[in-house]
Amino acid sequence: MAEHLAERGHACHAFRRLLRENLRLILAAVAACVFIWLLEELGEGELTKLDSGAYLLFVQTLRQPWLTPYMASISELAQPVVLLVMLLAVEAFAPGRRPGACAAVNLVCAAALNILLKQLIQRPRPDGFRLIAETGYSFPSGHSMAAMAFYGLLAWMVWHYERDRLVRWLCVAGFALVIVLIGISRIYLGVHYASDVIAGFCVSLVWLALYTKLVVPLMLDEGRAAAA
Repeated sequence: MAEHLAERGHACHAFRRLLRENLRLILAAVAACVFIWLLEELGEGELTKLDSGAYLLFVQTLRQPWLTPYMASISELAQPVVLLVMLLAVEAFAPGRRPGACAAVNLVCAAALNILLKQLIQRPRPDGFRLIAETGYSFPSGHSMAAMAFYGLLAWMVWHYERDRLVRWLCVAGFALVIVLIGISRIYLGVHYASDVIAGFCVSLVWLALYTKLVVPLMLDEGRAAAA
């Protein structure tokens, strides 16, 4: 009995280690599957239920005059001017050899990928309930992609370089909250469907998995990045 329990404990430990070592690949695979599913549903015109439910929650139910300025301010956290200021802060305070360049290249590549996908898919934006003016196509959401790519990379940096466990968890949770709120703000403001936001998050998650594996070790501390 004791040997059986020991074997089970060893198997569970090995499984957890395997899961931890391949978490980046698992997240990327799940995100890719969700994006492909959304793309297929969009092509078949089957995203109405998802987008209608989000519209009911975030527009018809949540939208209030006092809340709108806050949502507009949250949305601006993914605007180029704000991200540029954040890049300067990253360059000044983040660890590694070239943290600012690393974050900038990540953001530029994510933006270029978003433009390419929008031109290929060409989904019109929601019409009739926008609170702010926006141009261009809708799928995937550019703000959502920028938020996940930029703040997601900052969360990765904090997780791998911050030694204080509490600070690490608080910062990662804070960045995650910012990402989610930016996505919600885009639906609330009426410039994106929920499926646009989810797709933007998924594409950037896949991109981040590749970027943190292949590019980040070359631009930051190679030893510590590779060990992570």
